[in-house]
Amino acid sequence: MAKVAINELGGFTDVIRLDYNDLIAIGNGGSRVIAKLPANSAVELAAVANTVDIAGSSTLVIDVGTTGADPDEFIDALDVDAMTVPVFNTGDQFTSGYSKAVKAVASETEVYVKVTDSAVASLTAGEIVIALRVLELGKFA
Repeated sequence: MAKVAINELGGFTDVIRLDYNDLIAIGNGGSRVIAKLPANSAVELAAVANTVDIAGSSTLVIDVGTTGADPDEFIDALDVDAMTVPVFNTGDQFTSGYSKAVKAVASETEVYVKVTDSAVASLTAGEIVIALRVLELGKFA
């Protein structure tokens, strides 16, 4: 996970890049910690962009959230290889595509990406970018 510098913010606090090798390493049904929500924070915005076309599979689906077994609070069952535009706030915690503070946490909490793709080992190209805007009230304590 990369924290963005002040001059790079552009509305997001955390940006995660996963290329096809990362996705292969995560594996079908596997999860990886991609970020940590600080204590006393919430996620306001979650987005995914397919920045390099996925090659080698047509069934790549991801979830992003904080529940290890089914992390879908921020992004739910996103068919990444079919994307033509960035996707925002499709998770279970969001009731619309609009920005909204969700998943408020009292203590540091891990954020996972889960990959579902029976052909993930066949990927030969591709990159996705996952971006989060985290509201961190704890830094004002």
